[in-house]
Amino acid sequence: MSEVGVRKRAVRSSWPVYVVAFLLAALIAGAVAQSFSGASLAALGIPDPGALTTAGLPALRGVVWLLAALSTGSFMLSAWLIPPRMPEGEHADLNGARLTVDGVIASRTGGWAQLAMALISLVMIPLVLSDVSGQPLADVFFQLSAWSVALEQVAEAKVWLITAAFSAVVGGGALFARSWFSQVALFFGAICTIMPLALTGHSASGGNHDFGTNSLIWHLVFMLLWIGGLMALVAHGRRLGPNLEMAARRYSMIAFAALVVMLVSGVVNALIRVRLSDMLDYAYGWVILIKFGGILVLGLMGLAHRQITLPQLEQRPGAFTRFAAVEVAVMAAIAGLSVTLGRTPPPPPLDPNLTPMQIKLGYNLYEPLTWTNWLTFWRPELLYSVIAIWLAVYYLHLLRRVDGWNHVRTAWWLAGCAMLAVTMSSGLGMYMPAAYSTHMTVHMILSMGVPVFLVLGAPLTLVREAYPAGEFNPRLWAESFQRSRFLQIVTYPPVSVVQFLVLFYVMYVFPSLYALMISEHAGHVLMNVVFLVSGYFYFWELIGIDEIPGRASAKVRLAWLWVSMPVHLFMGVYLMQLNFVLAEDFYRSLLLPWEPDLLQDQKVGGGIGWASGSFPLVIVFAELFRAWLSEDKREAVESDRREEETDDEEWRRYNEMLAQYNGR
Repeated sequence: MSEVGVRKRAVRSSWPVYVVAFLLAALIAGAVAQSFSGASLAALGIPDPGALTTAGLPALRGVVWLLAALSTGSFMLSAWLIPPRMPEGEHADLNGARLTVDGVIASRTGGWAQLAMALISLVMIPLVLSDVSGQPLADVFFQLSAWSVALEQVAEAKVWLITAAFSAVVGGGALFARSWFSQVALFFGAICTIMPLALTGHSASGGNHDFGTNSLIWHLVFMLLWIGGLMALVAHGRRLGPNLEMAARRYSMIAFAALVVMLVSGVVNALIRVRLSDMLDYAYGWVILIKFGGILVLGLMGLAHRQITLPQLEQRPGAFTRFAAVEVAVMAAIAGLSVTLGRTPPPPPLDPNLTPMQIKLGYNLYEPLTWTNWLTFWRPELLYSVIAIWLAVYYLHLLRRVDGWNHVRTAWWLAGCAMLAVTMSSGLGMYMPAAYSTHMTVHMILSMGVPVFLVLGAPLTLVREAYPAGEFNPRLWAESFQRSRFLQIVTYPPVSVVQFLVLFYVMYVFPSLYALMISEHAGHVLMNVVFLVSGYFYFWELIGIDEIPGRASAKVRLAWLWVSMPVHLFMGVYLMQLNFVLAEDFYRSLLLPWEPDLLQDQKVGGGIGWASGSFPLVIVFAELFRAWLSEDKREAVESDRREEETDDEEWRRYNEMLAQYNGR
């Protein structure tokens, strides 16, 4: 009997596993939320819209989380856990790699999950309106005017529409994706589809909502990786996909990280809303404790995988797949329970008398920031500061695998990470949303300070030296990214300069955009990532040590730097000469106790933007001149070598001529 025949008879569909998980999450979310609906509606003073809404809304929300997890895990499998079909050639990389059959199946699974998520997100629009208005779902679902009212007046309905649009784009693209690079894009795209939901809701409002939102982002992202990754592994095992052992061991590391992150972020988010002493006195606390216990159970199941099923995976893959399917069911139950936290009556607020600053910023400010006291104010920033610490730790971890690494590069990298962490967690980060001058200071640091230091740390070069060649590992990923068409376009000097300048100043040219971004925590999260990524690509092209395909000479890069400098000066002058205050309504609504002169503070911010860009340029100019001298030296050596080769050839011909002459 052929091996193919055995495989065909042994292959099993994974849709029953998915359906059971979806039903389990929906039933638990709907049942628990329905049991608390009476108290919740009474507290809000809203009529009962009926069970279709009170149970259906949390049930569908639980399904959405599992669909997002399934798509993220499927793209993670096809991008990072199993290798694609590599192109022919000695120096082949992933730029021309195509998906294997299993990769295509995973990509399609992720695509269909995203499209289903888009459809449910649209259904959530009338459900949300029914929920907040108390109207039965049947009265609003089939009325276009009700949909219009929901999208105009209910913020959560707008969020669901954005989610539906994102999911439709990702899902549609996944159905036609066949290259490895497309899976990387789809993986990050799937994570981005849940960001509108993560950045809104009860965690994004009230006191300490900066802690609440940032911790929730970590919680949800690693939930997607943990649950979705295991769902994708179960599917890969049930269809007898190759490289299951490699995929399982890589996922095991991700699962351990997810366990730690979800426990820590969950504790942070819970303590913002309920005291430890009140945990057993309210249903909200009981739900948190049950969820916490469920995560610990999953941790024990993961330990059993490491100790029992993974060592026997090659001999008994079925045992791993069956045990993992049970684990998926437990995960689905916990996901459904988690959804009910948004429907369970919470305990009384820790601080019932919130100030306008606490409502809008998450915390109070008591005195103006000065040049001397910014280091005496500290508030841990749980997103970018944590990323900075992780980048520093991972860099040092890679150093242990490399001999003879340039310590100057290490110093640059660690300085960049420290600058990012200190900026976001010190008084600068605290006052950034409250004062325009501080906002501009942080803007300059994130876009022109931190990236300069990071690109001089040569992180991709370190990755390439830390991992062995010839394997599907981070070294191959880094090499392929450095040779990619995407990087070639983004770092093409005209494109690099334009994207940096446009993204740098677009908010200040359109005051309504700045007012929108500065008034929401989600806006700050988005602004900061744009500043960092845009600045990194810009300075990578100028002075970065990591290789770039088709990089211009140092002379050309220096010329492009000279082209971009006047724009910084012009925009600084423009901001200083504005006779109106950007986002004035928001700044005045904070009711800062020292009553700052907003227009004067804005002019100070413009001056900071005009002047502070000169400081990192000292490093940039020094690096470009060093590169220029190095290029000239290499060209001189090459020229001398060519001259020597030419002279040797002419001398040989001269000797041949003399020999011929003497022979006569």
